[in-house]
Amino acid sequence: MSMVNALPLPVLLPLLGAALALVARRSPRAQVAISLLVLSASLAVAILLMWHTHTHGPMALWLGAWSEPLGIALVADRLSALMLLVSSFVILTVLVFAIGQGVADGDEDSPLAIYFPTYLVLSAGVSNAFLAGDLFNLFVSFEMLLFASFVLLTLGGSGTRIRAGTTYVIVSMVSSFLFLVAVAGVYAAAGTVNLAQLSVRLPDIDSRVALALQLLLLTVFGIKAAIFPMSAWLPDSYPSASAPVSAVFAGLLTKVGVYAIIRTQFLLFPDSPLEHLIMGAGLVTMLVGILGAVAQPGIKRMLSFTLVSHIGYMLFGIGLATEAGLSAAVFYVAHHITVQTALFLIAGLIERAGGSTIIDRLGGLAAGAPGLAFLFFVPAMNLAGIPPFSGFVGKVALIQAGVEVGGAAAWLLIIGSVVTSLLTLYAIAKTWSYAFWRPRQEGTEHQTLEMPALTPSWGRLSDAIGAAVVAQRPQTPITPPTKAVPVRRDMPPAMFGGAAAVVAFSIGLSLFAGPLFRYTDAAAEQMITRDSYVQVVLPMEEGR
Repeated sequence: MSMVNALPLPVLLPLLGAALALVARRSPRAQVAISLLVLSASLAVAILLMWHTHTHGPMALWLGAWSEPLGIALVADRLSALMLLVSSFVILTVLVFAIGQGVADGDEDSPLAIYFPTYLVLSAGVSNAFLAGDLFNLFVSFEMLLFASFVLLTLGGSGTRIRAGTTYVIVSMVSSFLFLVAVAGVYAAAGTVNLAQLSVRLPDIDSRVALALQLLLLTVFGIKAAIFPMSAWLPDSYPSASAPVSAVFAGLLTKVGVYAIIRTQFLLFPDSPLEHLIMGAGLVTMLVGILGAVAQPGIKRMLSFTLVSHIGYMLFGIGLATEAGLSAAVFYVAHHITVQTALFLIAGLIERAGGSTIIDRLGGLAAGAPGLAFLFFVPAMNLAGIPPFSGFVGKVALIQAGVEVGGAAAWLLIIGSVVTSLLTLYAIAKTWSYAFWRPRQEGTEHQTLEMPALTPSWGRLSDAIGAAVVAQRPQTPITPPTKAVPVRRDMPPAMFGGAAAVVAFSIGLSLFAGPLFRYTDAAAEQMITRDSYVQVVLPMEEGR
């Protein structure tokens, strides 16, 4: 089979898996097997697509019975292939974590029959967004994400989750309406919604109309990416969900918005007059987000605000509109997906270990769970940008790109990025000190954890994965005692291993930062020149 014919597989496989999981709703083990098999296959396809696009250039596949300019185009280039690979890995490992935790075990917190199909639909929506070759297909991707996100956010039906889910849906519906308006406006102005065709036709339309369309698309994608002041919904929505759900949301969903900004900015509006607006939004997003993070008493809310803050780093590189800036932004997106996912998963482990994610209620975890302490320390330092981790490499690359551009806006962003990095380190260090090193306060529950072996046998791992039908939580609720009482609670290998795998992947990005930067440099050059993308989608006579 030609690699071009494999383009739909990252979308079709999860959708087929979702249908099969619904059919197998009475067999939890079958749902687990189907989901793991489908997502593993999607990851394998993503690896092949990344290799092929890097060695042979972009590729496109037209779907449907329409003639090519009117059909549905799926397009993969270096940028989309990298995003597809990182997202496929994160989605698979988070599912393993969820199985280990018992999120999908049919208890009152997450109905089993709907969890796996919805999660697979989410995976299909993410993949479709990265491969979409036209604005309307991108809109369909966002709607798939909206449907799956609402279901996953509200699993369990608690009041907090329903309120958070309702806020999320209202904001998403507003952005969807604006997106439809933008799609209609683009079609009215240019007669097409295909991205490659738009790159050819938009320079010929009235500059004021093009500016209005660009502002509308930036607003839509800014809501999706949680750019200030369109980010107020995120800190209340993500912490209320279960650890696996909040982890995959934090790692991926905002990055789909960032990806859409990158794709439309450099493909449709290469000579944008809004570069300084994007840079200003990046600076404000950095500072407001990190100031919110410093003030938070809970780990999940602190991480939610740092998530908003570090979107500003990506806007930093996008706003510079240079090859070096774009390459650094793409590198930072890949880095941040893995680190933010890892930290939200580890927050779930901390909640399991200490019974809370409020740092004033935690303490002594370093002694009770040294493996968990190490697992938190690595991505925490990575997020703060401590050398030699990928966060440091990405931030240095952004600063270098800003110095090359010069000017007041670039230097303000450089200063803002350094301040944000220092405040991130402060927020992370505060959490580290309170949760892991401070002695646990009197009158709170003291727990000694049984950490899994770092190299569990295949039998133990299989048992953990197959334990989706068995609740991983204690059979009786633990009430806070009047004095410290030792309580033992195991940590399933699949749960610990899923978080450790994401941490290991982030370390791999640090170890292979050089080759990855050469890849992102090539991706940035490809996006700025645009010729290879346009010519692989359109007939040669129209692409020129």
